[in-house]
Amino acid sequence: MTEGQVVEVAGGVYRVETAGGDVEATLRGKLKQGRREAVVVVGDRVGVRRAAGGRCWIDAVRARETTLARRTRDGRDFKVVAANLDRLFVVSSVAQPPPSTVVLDRMLVMGEASGMKIVLVFTKVDLPGGRAGAGALARAYRQAGYGSVCTSVVTGEGMDEFDRLASSGSSALAGPSGVGKSSLLNCLDPSLQLRTAAVGRKSLRGRHTTVTSRLVSLPSGGRLADTPGFSDVTGVDVAAADLAECFPEFRPHLPHCRFRDCLHLEEPDCAVRQAVGRGISRTRHQSYKAILEGL
Repeated sequence: MTEGQVVEVAGGVYRVETAGGDVEATLRGKLKQGRREAVVVVGDRVGVRRAAGGRCWIDAVRARETTLARRTRDGRDFKVVAANLDRLFVVSSVAQPPPSTVVLDRMLVMGEASGMKIVLVFTKVDLPGGRAGAGALARAYRQAGYGSVCTSVVTGEGMDEFDRLASSGSSALAGPSGVGKSSLLNCLDPSLQLRTAAVGRKSLRGRHTTVTSRLVSLPSGGRLADTPGFSDVTGVDVAAADLAECFPEFRPHLPHCRFRDCLHLEEPDCAVRQAVGRGISRTRHQSYKAILEGL
């Protein structure tokens, strides 16, 4: 059996990078039996066997160190879309479509639950008011413990910094459709020629253009996964009791709540609520409550 890592998933065919070169493989029947969730996703480390006729199949999937999951279309479950990555770039445009702190906070919780390091990427800062808007968002999320980079693929602003951050380890891009994930990848490596589409004038929502998941090697080093747009981030795969741990600025206060099972809503002597406005922003605490209500 040959070991490798899945670098592209499309239509039931998996491109696996091995020491001897890339191979295309399908799933062994036994892996599909009784499985509703994604058996193999981009980033998975797998064992591949080759038949006498040259056909390859994935015979084993190794334990995942990190996972990135999103809610399924029917809203009933969560689907893993990438695995074994080091870093999550949460991407938000500052305009066209306009940013939503609610969406950002849900995606940050998703990232915290994945076990990956998180960096915020604000795009389209060349648009009117973009730099001021990106600066305000960067300051707000810096208080919450997140680093960020403000970018424009039109002017090149911030792209050197983004390239530097992406040049080590493996990362995923996550953000609603239309915020510019594929454009960021095209800027780092023009040879990719990933499809992009303009944001609809009426809806101000992005048109979904990424239909496969790929883990691409960048010219400067490092790898980036281009995953389908997270246009529906109405839920996160986190237990209610664990949600507060997904807010970094809450963590120093958690041991000081009177009750160990405190949900930081109306409980007496809640250290988290006492810190709102003094280290924890009201907006972030409101996002926490909104996410908790949806669990």
